[in-house]
Amino acid sequence: MAFESLTEKLSASFKKLRSKGRLTSADIKEAMREVRLALLEADVNYKVVKDFIARVSERSVGVDVLESLTPAQMVIKIVNEELIALMGSENSKLTIASKPPTIVMLVGLQGAGKTTNGAKLAALMKKSGKRPLLVACDIYRPAAIDQLITVGKQVDVPVFEMGKTNPVNIARAAIEHAKKHGNDMVFLDTAGRLHIDDALMNELCEIKAALNPHEILLVVDAMTGQDAVNAASAFDEALGISGIFLTKLDGDARGGAALSVRAVTGKPIKFVGMGEKLDAVELFHPDRMASRILGMGDILTLIEKAEQSFDQKKAEEMAARLKANKFTLTDFYDQLVSFRSMGSVSDIASMIPGMNSKALSGATIDEKALVRTEAIIQSMTPFERENPHVLNSSRKKRIAAGSGTTVVDVNRLLKQFEMMQTMVKQMAGTKRGKFPGKGRLPFGF
Repeated sequence: MAFESLTEKLSASFKKLRSKGRLTSADIKEAMREVRLALLEADVNYKVVKDFIARVSERSVGVDVLESLTPAQMVIKIVNEELIALMGSENSKLTIASKPPTIVMLVGLQGAGKTTNGAKLAALMKKSGKRPLLVACDIYRPAAIDQLITVGKQVDVPVFEMGKTNPVNIARAAIEHAKKHGNDMVFLDTAGRLHIDDALMNELCEIKAALNPHEILLVVDAMTGQDAVNAASAFDEALGISGIFLTKLDGDARGGAALSVRAVTGKPIKFVGMGEKLDAVELFHPDRMASRILGMGDILTLIEKAEQSFDQKKAEEMAARLKANKFTLTDFYDQLVSFRSMGSVSDIASMIPGMNSKALSGATIDEKALVRTEAIIQSMTPFERENPHVLNSSRKKRIAAGSGTTVVDVNRLLKQFEMMQTMVKQMAGTKRGKFPGKGRLPFGF
C-alpha cells in the first residue's frame, strides 16, 4: 500500500515525542528533521518538503504547543492539518455542465492507464445516475480502440469510435452522437506518448480548441514518483489541466506524487485508482488520505465501501434471519463475497485506526484462505449448505476434490462455521446484540 513506509517512519518519530512530558524547541527540531527525511525518502518534491517543514516548525514552536498538556498531540494535529492543506484541503469534484453533455478529456503519457481508468471513471459516473459515453481518440497505440471497447463492455458503457481517422473529427462526431442518444457525459480517451513531444501536445490542444471541454484530467501513475509531478507540470503548462487522476495508489508507490503534485501544479487530485478491478476508483479526499498517512485510519471510506458492497435488501433479510437464529453456510458465503468485494484484507485493515503493517505482522491474514473458503462452499449442494450436519466422510471427500482442497480444509471451515453459529446464537440471546467476549475472526483470520 502506498505511504506504508512513510506512515511507519512518521509514527516512529511521533512516538518519541509522546514519550516526553514537555517539549522543547530542540525536541521539535529533531522531530522535524526525521519528518523531513521521511518525506524525502517518500519521493516528495524537495521544495514542497522544505516549505512543509517550515510551516509545521513555525506553528509547532508556538506557546500553545510548548505549554500544552499534550504537546505531542498538538504537533501531530499541526502535521495533519498541513498535510491536508498540502493535498488540497477538500475533495474537488468533477465540473458538471449546465447543458449536457459534460465533456471530460483524459490526457497523459502512454502507460499511465488512461483507457482503463477512463472506463472506471465512466462506471463511477453511471452509478451516480449519469449516462456516460467513452470515445476512442487514441488512433496510434496498437489495439487501443479494441481495449476501450472491451472495458466499455465490462462496465456496460457505450463506446464511440470511427477507426483511425482524425482524432479531432472523432471527438466532434462523438459530441453530436452523445446529444442525439442522450449521453450526458463524454469521456475522451486521447493518445499518449512514451514522452512529451510537440506532436502530442499540438493534437491535444486542437481537441481542446475544438470542443472546449469542461474538464481536462491528467492521468498519472503514482509509481513514477517525481516523474509524475514533472509530467503534470508539462501538461498543465501546455493544456491548462483542471485536475489529476492518480493511478496505482494501491501498489508500492512511496506516495511522493500524491503529496507533491497539488503543491507543484496548483491543480487538485480528483480521483485515485486503488486496484486493477474496474470498480477500484475513489474520490480523492485530502483529509482522509492525511489520516491514513498518519496511521489514524480512514473510517469514512471504509463505511462507504461497505455501503457499496452490501445490498440493503439482503442486509435486512440477513438481520431477520439472525434474529430468528438462522445462519447457514449460504449466509456465510454471501457475507464472504460481500466482504471480498470491498477490497483486499490489507487495504481494509489500513483504514482501521492503528492497523498498520506492523500491527498486522503477527496476524495470520491469508487472502488465499478466503478463495479456498468460497471454493469449498461452492462445491457443496444447496441442501448441504443449508444442512451441514449431513456432511459425512464421503461427502467431504467429494467437496474437497471439487474445490481443489483437502478434507482437512473442509473440516476447518465447518469448525469455523460452528463457531460463528455459536456466536450468532449468543448474539441473538443478548439484548444489545453484541458478541460476548473475544472470539476468533471469521474466514480463517
